[in-house]
Amino acid sequence: MGTANNAFFSSFNPLSIFEKGTFSTVQHFRKGDYIFQLNESIDYLYYIQQGRVKIINYSEQGKELTRAIYHAEECFGELGLVGVERHRGFAVAMEDTTLQVASIGAMKQKMRENPGLQWFILQTIGARVVEMERRLESLTFRSSRSRIIEYLLHLVDKRGQRVGYEMLVRGFLTHQDIANMTATSRQTVTTILND
Repeated sequence: MGTANNAFFSSFNPLSIFEKGTFSTVQHFRKGDYIFQLNESIDYLYYIQQGRVKIINYSEQGKELTRAIYHAEECFGELGLVGVERHRGFAVAMEDTTLQVASIGAMKQKMRENPGLQWFILQTIGARVVEMERRLESLTFRSSRSRIIEYLLHLVDKRGQRVGYEMLVRGFLTHQDIANMTATSRQTVTTILND
């Protein structure tokens, strides 16, 4: 969700909304489990307590395209709050994952009661629009090599932690995950990382 959302989390913890009351449940998913599938009704907002989730689509030939990867303390399914009725992709647990799950109806009620939650959802949707625009520009105007390098730099900027003179990204992605995020091949990613 980027630095704007990180700053926002310091003043508003969305998990506090989930913890107040009994309108949400905790669900556990194993690595590879589908959380929702294409064209299912958007009934829930998901908050990741632990783990990672990717949102994917498949081409007619069965090739996977990764649209987004979400980590702990991020939410997904927020488009249901603005009137989108069906999921436009699949959500898959990338590792064992624990989610706090609340119905869209309950979240809309909580948003009416809590301006902080409204602001959090607005920030989330805005950050995702900016991210999609960045990815679209990269896919349109950059070479495969440039897209991969740009994605890695963005990943370090978003999730990296300084360790001495180096930056560490925990829970790093596979070469195939990077290829799926950059519309390239695993072999191209491997070649560029080796370079």
